[in-house]
Amino acid sequence: MFASTMQDVELSVLQLFQHGRSIHAGSTVTTWSGDKPVTASYADIGANADRLASALSSLGVVPGDRVGTFCWNNQHHLEAYLAVPSMGAVLHTLNIRLFPEQLAYVINHAEDRVLIVDASLAPLLAKVRSKLSTVEHILTVGEGDFDDLGETIDYHQLIRSHDPTFGYPTVPERSAAAVCYTSGTTGNPKGVAYSQRSIFIHSLGVTGAQSMAFTEADRILLIVPMFHAMAWGMPYAGWMVGADLILPGPHLQAAPLADIIETVRPTYSGAVPTVLNDLLHNRPTADLSSLREIICGGSAVPTSLMQAYDDTYGVTVTQAWGMTETSPLAAIARPPKNQGDEALKWRSKTGRTLPGVEIRICDDAGTVLPNDGSAQGEIEIRGPWVTGSYVHDTAEEKFHDGWLRTGDVGTITADGFIQISDRAKDVIKSGGEWISSVDLENLLMSHPGVREAAVIGIPDDRWDERPLACIVPMSGAAPAPEALREHLQGHVAKWWLPERFCAVEEIPKTSVGKFDKKVLRAQYAAGELPGIED
Repeated sequence: MFASTMQDVELSVLQLFQHGRSIHAGSTVTTWSGDKPVTASYADIGANADRLASALSSLGVVPGDRVGTFCWNNQHHLEAYLAVPSMGAVLHTLNIRLFPEQLAYVINHAEDRVLIVDASLAPLLAKVRSKLSTVEHILTVGEGDFDDLGETIDYHQLIRSHDPTFGYPTVPERSAAAVCYTSGTTGNPKGVAYSQRSIFIHSLGVTGAQSMAFTEADRILLIVPMFHAMAWGMPYAGWMVGADLILPGPHLQAAPLADIIETVRPTYSGAVPTVLNDLLHNRPTADLSSLREIICGGSAVPTSLMQAYDDTYGVTVTQAWGMTETSPLAAIARPPKNQGDEALKWRSKTGRTLPGVEIRICDDAGTVLPNDGSAQGEIEIRGPWVTGSYVHDTAEEKFHDGWLRTGDVGTITADGFIQISDRAKDVIKSGGEWISSVDLENLLMSHPGVREAAVIGIPDDRWDERPLACIVPMSGAAPAPEALREHLQGHVAKWWLPERFCAVEEIPKTSVGKFDKKVLRAQYAAGELPGIED
């Protein structure tokens, strides 16, 4: 074999960290304090990360140990993002919205030795402190009552007591750098351990021109929680290229987000649809003109929401797709060239695969189907930033010939555009045919009287299942079912039209902001979903 002459250098978070701090020392990280921005330079953040690495080492943390963060998007959370994997330990970003039982489960399952917790979140952690079997030290940030956590260490005092020097080890690129747990909508959450290599490569993928196209000139507002699939990889990708990072802390409601955008003037952001909906309906006059794009994902993004941002703010919203298991970015809906007025149609699709990942669809028997935009099956994916197993769990049923089974059902075109029609567990099977709950939801949310809509399958004696549409009215009374059916007609097959509608104050959501349809199904079974009369 003719050998390569290229050097073999281990890829790591440390490489990414050192590059950003040295090449872009003057770039900034801004944390919103509630009424004003507090800013630090990359050089300052780098020195604090060094101190944190030294402090954790003094507490006995060694390569491979897990360090959990129970924090908002803020400066010290970013310091942990950089320090923990760079020293060879494993960053475990804890989802603050997990139920207490799930929170205790993931901390024990990952065997976290040290936790870093924000003062405002301490009461949530205190609920499970007595159940944590592996935690040896808790570092607290901010002023608050930490008595119920037992013995704690003040984060800032600790890092101030250590020099900003640390001898970072050479860490194997395939060793774990960070671990995130899935939202656990069925059963216990599953752990996904990202490698040093996968984070580095995923960061390159995020910065690519066909992806988010970050540069040093960008100011990135991280609305997506840093405990949710590593904030979609944006902290690492932004740091890699020297973009200014804007961290909102706990201030994620419409009013403070509008204030942050108008004051700090970000050029880029990412958020789930519920956050964008909240901003649209509560601060429609906000000045968002600094934003060149908002990437949106986590659940299907209604075309009506994208159109509203075009019309109301003059801001482009583009859909992206991925999972905790895919680091998470796998596809982004960049329109093909020469689309002109058709761009919105393409931005509304689930996404187009990024270089580095492969996607296919398979039927129930595991047969690979053609990428013709028509054949429909379960989407499977593989690539250098896609997980091949779970922490302490091979979960063989989740994999097929080395491909990850996503649980999403949809189509793929020959040029790589994915269109998800449903989750496999949520697709409605009526009379032997499939009805896409996602398509119905997006169409219903384009009705001016509907703020949110979730569609579930309910038992039917004749058809096995029929769709029940649960809607949150925009204001006042809910639109009549006949008006909603008229709105849907012409866009879907007639037999898709729901016979039943119900009005709810809000759609229940999972810990990562997705519609929690298992709760809706349980509410229906208990007779708790009030119908809307024609």
